[in-house]
Parts: sequence; C-alpha cells; structure tokens
Amino acid sequence: MNDTATATFEQERGRLTSLAYRMLGERAAAEDVVQNAWLRWAGTDETEIKIPAAWLTTVTTRLAIDALKSARHKREVYAGIWLPEPILSDTENPQTSPEDALAQAQDVQLALLWAMERLAPEERAAFILREAFDSDYGDIAATLDKTEAACRQLVARAKKRVSEESPRFDASVAEVGDLLSRFMEAAQTHNKQEILSLLAPNALALSDGGGKVRAAYRPLEGPDDIAGVFTALLQKNAEVIKPRLVYANGRPAIASLQQDETSDIVISLVPDHEGLVRWIYVMRNPDKLTRATQDLQSIA
Repeated sequence: MNDTATATFEQERGRLTSLAYRMLGERAAAEDVVQNAWLRWAGTDETEIKIPAAWLTTVTTRLAIDALKSARHKREVYAGIWLPEPILSDTENPQTSPEDALAQAQDVQLALLWAMERLAPEERAAFILREAFDSDYGDIAATLDKTEAACRQLVARAKKRVSEESPRFDASVAEVGDLLSRFMEAAQTHNKQEILSLLAPNALALSDGGGKVRAAYRPLEGPDDIAGVFTALLQKNAEVIKPRLVYANGRPAIASLQQDETSDIVISLVPDHEGLVRWIYVMRNPDKLTRATQDLQSIA
C-alpha cells in the first residue's frame, strides 16, 4: 500500500466512520468496521478502482450491515433497554481532525439513532445513504446490489417507520437547551408539578444501565411515571451527581461523569411540536460512558 492510497483512505476515514456509527450506534463497533474496510482497501490494487470513495462506501456499508445483523441478537437479550452510545463535546460544532474521525458523526441525533433501530439493516443503510449522505438511487442500488426501484421502496418505508411515533428531529439547539434547563431545574428542586407541566402527554423516557447499574428496565411512559422516577433519582443521588452542560451528538445534554459507575449519567431530551418534552434519553451504562468521560476530560 503506497502513500497515495493511504492518504486516499485517510481522507475518507471521517465520512466512513460517520456512516458506520449511524448504522451501528456504537463507537467501537463503527471503528472496527472502518478498520476492516481499511484492511480490504490495503489488499486491493487501487489503480483498478475508478472511484475510491464509492468503493469504500460500498465496502463499509456492507460490512456495517453484517455487523448490525450480528449485533441485533445481542441487543435482543440485552439487560434492559439498549440505547445508542453518545458522542460528547463541550461545543455544539467541535473541530474535526484526522485524529478524531467520529467528530463527523456528531450531527446525527441520539433520538434518530434510536428511531432507526426499528429498521431492518438494509432499510437502515438505504435511509442513511440517501438522507445523511445524499447518495443517488443508482449508487445506493450498486451498494446494496438491488434495483433502483427496490431502493426507493426501502427509503420510503424507512422514512415512514422512523417518523411513526418518533420525537421531533428539527428542534433547534436553543429550544432543546432551554427545555432541558427548565426540566433539570424542576427535577433537582423536586418540583413535581413543574415537571408534569413540561412533559407531553405521550412523553417517553428510556434509560440504559446495561444491567450494571440501576436503570429502568422498561420505558417510562407518560408524565406521572416519568416525574416520579426523575425526582427520586436526582434526590437520591443529589450529593454525587454534579451536572454539567455538554453537547451529546450536537444537542444540549446534562452530564455528570465522576468516574463513579454508580452515579455517572448523561441526560438529553427532544421536544414535541408544542414545545413539551416528548423523548428523554438517560445513559447510565458505564461501558458506554467510558469514552464519553474521556471526551470531556480531554476538553476540560
């Protein structure tokens, strides 16, 4: 593998990592897929490849589809609710560098990653290639080895399934930040009535503890359920939870990462069209917060 071929791959690494992360919702898994794509690239004669970017996209997508099929079984037997792993920063739009390829993945919201879990692997790939990377249907068809008509159906079906009963994905950073601030203040002061006033009637809260720390093993549905659990959680851990405003996948979030597996937490939310809290993400799984802790330590 010559220097030119290596440089070509490195130019594409951030985009490929972003693609793989969107497919899998896990950082290490995405990096493994990209590393496998690199090994395949290194074993080819690059002079025979007309469009390296397209070749690398196809290989990465197919590897990610296989990895997602394998991951699905593990997620089915996962202890409690499986949620995608967050990428944290202290700014809305962190600077991308060759050393931090995952920075390019930050613009995919956690709520969208969660919603895409209901898609079949090829549906998810077609949806991501079309919606996130603006690939034309001819390229998607070549990548998935399907007809253009079939790919159009995959994307249309994926859009419908993602939109059904999903939170908003178009809320501004300012709107999310304001609502998060009000919600957390009410929870920390144990103001249950204020929490209830901020929650949509169909609000949903999901908590991922991975079976390693305490977390709800089922979705919390509705204002009463959510308000009771959140006030109890923050009251019980008031002395150890040190909340800090961060950005999780480009959206405001609250994080308390003290390298204490019993209290580390990341909380994010998404409003509905009325400006009420529709969806709440609570990450407590220490395995998924290890990298997040390192992220914040590196920018502290």
